[in-house]
Amino acid sequence: MAKKEPKTNAMRMLERAKIPFEVHRYECKEFIDGITIADMLNEPYERVFKTLVTEGKSGGYFVFVVPIDKELDLKKAAKAAGEKSVEMIHVKDINKITGYIRGGCTAIGMKKDYPTVLDASANDQEKIIVSGGKNGIQIELTTRDYLKACKGKTADITL
Repeated sequence: MAKKEPKTNAMRMLERAKIPFEVHRYECKEFIDGITIADMLNEPYERVFKTLVTEGKSGGYFVFVVPIDKELDLKKAAKAAGEKSVEMIHVKDINKITGYIRGGCTAIGMKKDYPTVLDASANDQEKIIVSGGKNGIQIELTTRDYLKACKGKTADITL
């Protein structure tokens, strides 16, 4: 009998919503940066996205999803979120705020549905790859399905 692969919260949510996705697994004992992951999966950097969590001036949390080789522009991000300013949350707070750990954070299935903004460059990709909710798991799906799953929108948010 084949060993059943464990599912993450994000995978279960996508299945419940009947959103098709493909799983990419890789060896991972601890946090690995996105560029290393893209190289391991042999994927171009513009298709692989990292999930960043910020806190706005108002005290609310906002999720920004950008290509792994790009930096989040905090001014553009704040504007997209309708905030005066946003700043990155501390790594130690990721689990408390999102329910996920560093390197395994995805906008799909966080503890709460935080406003999510995907970099507009994703519109140039038929499919994007994001964390699957656990280190060692990436999920690939269409940009449209990703936005539907995380109730997100797109905006130009990189430097």
